[in-house]
Amino acid sequence: MTLEEILRESAALHRHLCPRQVLGARIGLMAGRLLNLPLPQTDKRLLAIVETDGCFVDGLSLAANCWVGRRTLRVEDYGKVAATLIDTESERAFRIVPRAPARRAAAAYAPEARNRWEAQLLGYQRMPDAELLLAVPVQLRTPVSVLVSRPGLKAICAQCGEEILNERELHQGELTLCRACALGAYYLPLAADSAGCDAAEYAALPAIALP
Repeated sequence: MTLEEILRESAALHRHLCPRQVLGARIGLMAGRLLNLPLPQTDKRLLAIVETDGCFVDGLSLAANCWVGRRTLRVEDYGKVAATLIDTESERAFRIVPRAPARRAAAAYAPEARNRWEAQLLGYQRMPDAELLLAVPVQLRTPVSVLVSRPGLKAICAQCGEEILNERELHQGELTLCRACALGAYYLPLAADSAGCDAAEYAALPAIALP
């Protein structure tokens, strides 16, 4: 797919096109060139780790065909428009970010733009990779084999009784625990009178250890 085709699909998905979608698409396409992988991929060889959510991710996903549902995209929410793209066979990886001056430099590539937002929308499509993006080779702290895991592996948390997929369980002594029970969940269980269920249903809810 060309950049124009990717952006048409992204605009249809969002009902509009914005500069961050363009950045996502450009980062995905650059990763394909750096890793010498044809994109959008038809397999699951390319893994993307994005550092924010939102429309940026959809631009990248459409360029690379990396999606959460296909287990080829992960979100580490640092609040940054940045992504690391990994060839899961060779484990070569590049972290790609917009260059700091690109936001201002975009105006030179879009003289017809009526405002800064439109200058970025058009300029990001036209700027050469070397002026728009910075790519740095990196090594993952967690091996790809651990991130991806293996199909069919399951465990049961000894505390809450819920199923755990993809080797995400933790072990404390002889106990196998989910991360919520071992480290503290991102949610707090409500009191019975505000949980939206009757007393018997509430009593059956799993207990979650809090930090």
